[in-house]
Amino acid sequence: MPVAHDPAARRRLTALCALAAVSAITGLVIGAGAGGEGELDRGVAGRAPNGPQRGDSRQASQLPLERAVGQLLIMSFDGTEAPAYIRRRLRDGEGAGAILFAKNALDADTLRSLTGSLQRAAGGGAIVATDQEGGDIRSVPFAAPEASQGVLTTPDAAASAAREGARALRGEGINVNLAPVADVASGPASVVAGRAYGAGAQTVPSLVEAAVRAHDAGGVAATVKHFPGLGAAAANTDDAPVTVSSSREQIEQGDLPPFRAAIWEDVPLVMASHALYPALDEKDIASQSSKVLEDLLRGELGFEGVVVTDSIEAQAVLARSDVADAAVRSVEAGADLILMTGSGSWNEIYPALLARAERDPDFAARVREAERRVAALKRRLGLKPAG
Repeated sequence: MPVAHDPAARRRLTALCALAAVSAITGLVIGAGAGGEGELDRGVAGRAPNGPQRGDSRQASQLPLERAVGQLLIMSFDGTEAPAYIRRRLRDGEGAGAILFAKNALDADTLRSLTGSLQRAAGGGAIVATDQEGGDIRSVPFAAPEASQGVLTTPDAAASAAREGARALRGEGINVNLAPVADVASGPASVVAGRAYGAGAQTVPSLVEAAVRAHDAGGVAATVKHFPGLGAAAANTDDAPVTVSSSREQIEQGDLPPFRAAIWEDVPLVMASHALYPALDEKDIASQSSKVLEDLLRGELGFEGVVVTDSIEAQAVLARSDVADAAVRSVEAGADLILMTGSGSWNEIYPALLARAERDPDFAARVREAERRVAALKRRLGLKPAG
């Protein structure tokens, strides 16, 4: 397969070029002093200083298991100030960051104060995420983009909206956007109609690419969702169990191209759907399926970034188990971040993940693999990984 259409081959080629570049300048680094290493990292990454920098998820994790488990958790809370328990968890490494909603973001000054307090608690290492698709789906209601994805039909329009959104979020101290929607709506009855890009199925991948690039240039990590695609669903997994009955061929040809395009653009995060896809896995929903997350997303599509679940409190999840069991299943299947939108879920999920990791070496290894990917994402965003 030509390199131009093979993400894994593209990454191998890029890695070889980067290795050659490092070798060529190694002599310049020796004796350059303490400041030289930082300059070398920026040069090899090939990114503008204000953009996300790629990290290396292969670096060995030396974190105590208690902190490694914490780095898999995105927390939430009520109010415009971070509660003491949230700040403590961030300080102790028992949480990777937080997701913010409209209830946390009443105005720009209050939001900047909040995100600043989260970073201080985390020592400059907090993932601060929000859901800013555009239109009605804006957790920061006073920030761009005002247009919903459904009215965007060209790559230029998608890039412009994403650029405005990334600039606004970054200015408020938010570094991860749970957007864009990469699903291809099957028609007006689709649950993502109006939220997905309004272009034809053949054009959606180019819009997703443009949005990922624009987020990246703005210093905010994009998250494509909802893998492997919710375009054929008629209900929201937040509200009910959902089964997507598309054939594997329909999924591969109709749903996966935007995700392939995003991976080609080195998208930092992919959000896993909570729907069941019998053509891919007859038993487990996508967020809990190694066939979907490991075999398809990582194996076939070559994704090397962070897999984040959709809200772990979704009804499609709770219909199968409690949040603690769901989190364990998701991590075991290949998820790296558990998105908790309920303020009390940490009290159930953290102990369950830690207990499983303490008694199961294979699960502990999976936790450390996930933590390394989260640490690489933090480095890419200019954040300090947990130590």
